[in-house]
Amino acid sequence: VQLQASGGGLVQAGGSLNLSCAATGHVPSIDDMGWYRQAPGKERELVATITNSGRTTFQDSVKGRFTISRDNAKNTVDLQMNSLKLEDTAVYYCNVKFLWESGATLRSWGQGTLVTVSS
Repeated sequence: VQLQASGGGLVQAGGSLNLSCAATGHVPSIDDMGWYRQAPGKERELVATITNSGRTTFQDSVKGRFTISRDNAKNTVDLQMNSLKLEDTAVYYCNVKFLWESGATLRSWGQGTLVTVSS
């Protein structure tokens, strides 16, 4: 199973970007999905998560600006980012918890996609 993230890029402050992450290969069941980010010189931090029932959580700094959604049929999770600020600049990583019928679980990371917000 692999995670492929896309959608990063350069955007002006106040603009929007949509990040997408797809699980490919022999995908088992998926529990929660989410997005994290890591800015230069800082630790990786949680941005948003969504459970398999659609319940969402957000970091306080992105509430009201970012939305997270998932398509269970396509095994994808999207992060719509609006009203972007300079401090949103970071490498964004998707994170997915996979579940197998055996009860085994695995939390995997995507490769990261760079979001740069300019003034």
